[in-house]
Amino acid sequence: MAEAEPDARDIRLSALMASAQSGDRAAYATLLRECVPVIRRAAARRAGADRIDDVVQDVLLTLHNARHTYDPARSFTAWLSVISDRRAIDLMRRVTRDGAREIHAPLQYEQHADPDADPAAPHQQAETARQVRQAVKTLPQRQREAVEHVVLSDRSLKEASAITGQSEGSIKVSLHRALRALRLKIEREPQ
Repeated sequence: MAEAEPDARDIRLSALMASAQSGDRAAYATLLRECVPVIRRAAARRAGADRIDDVVQDVLLTLHNARHTYDPARSFTAWLSVISDRRAIDLMRRVTRDGAREIHAPLQYEQHADPDADPAAPHQQAETARQVRQAVKTLPQRQREAVEHVVLSDRSLKEASAITGQSEGSIKVSLHRALRALRLKIEREPQ
């Protein structure tokens, strides 16, 4: 079967693609803009209206990645239409496949209790926080300052150093000693 004679638009797109293959960025940008209506028409035939933009993006990426395979002696519009059709079909297959595997049921999460949830957890957290506050109060001043500034106020060593007048190394040592002392103190306290 003989190929149909290319129309003026196809000749223009073929010329733009040939220029783009030679490195002409302006021609490539123009080509991509002019391809969008062709892609949209192909996508509308195969994909739902809500998927047309997805197909356009996918085809433009494919076009970019496969631009070196285009033969300027052939119809550009036919080449682009085949790519557009195949990408639209691929997208619809992916949507169908995902739809068969995934279930959207947000209310189901509300109907089932979290098996890992502990009703006593908030009370235990409050008790642990109280124990930590009490233990921090018993620390020597330098260690207490290190914990308050670096851990509780979430400041950097540099910021804590500027506030306390201690060197960063001193704050690091004080923090290390304080955390070790706190851990031992809390572990020893009766629960």
